[in-house]
Amino acid sequence: MITSIYASLSALLIVKLTLSVIKLRRKNRISVGDGGNEELQLAIRTHSNALEYISITLMLLLTLELNGAPKILIHILGATLITGRILHAMGLPAKDLKKRVLGMQITIYLLIVLAILNILFLAFAGPLKL
Repeated sequence: MITSIYASLSALLIVKLTLSVIKLRRKNRISVGDGGNEELQLAIRTHSNALEYISITLMLLLTLELNGAPKILIHILGATLITGRILHAMGLPAKDLKKRVLGMQITIYLLIVLAILNILFLAFAGPLKL
């Protein structure tokens, strides 16, 4: 399963973002919420945003793989996911609007492409064959 590579890389990114939140919580002695700390707010949103988008994107990538899409296509789309999420994760806490916007654009366009490809593969190749 090719998707497992990108799920694993995404998990590592999520762990890194989690550790960033924990580090800031400890540094600022904030156990719940953000305590009004802007740096912690940005870290929490970066982490949450990754969780929100990675989950649905991986589901679509997996279903596309199960629908019989070419392996190279799954790799290209998976690499695109990782690229977009890393750009966003770098841009949001650093207040780098260019990276943040580019990361989100990549992610949103990827979601659209994956949704359309899944519909097309299902329509023209038949249902999932397990």
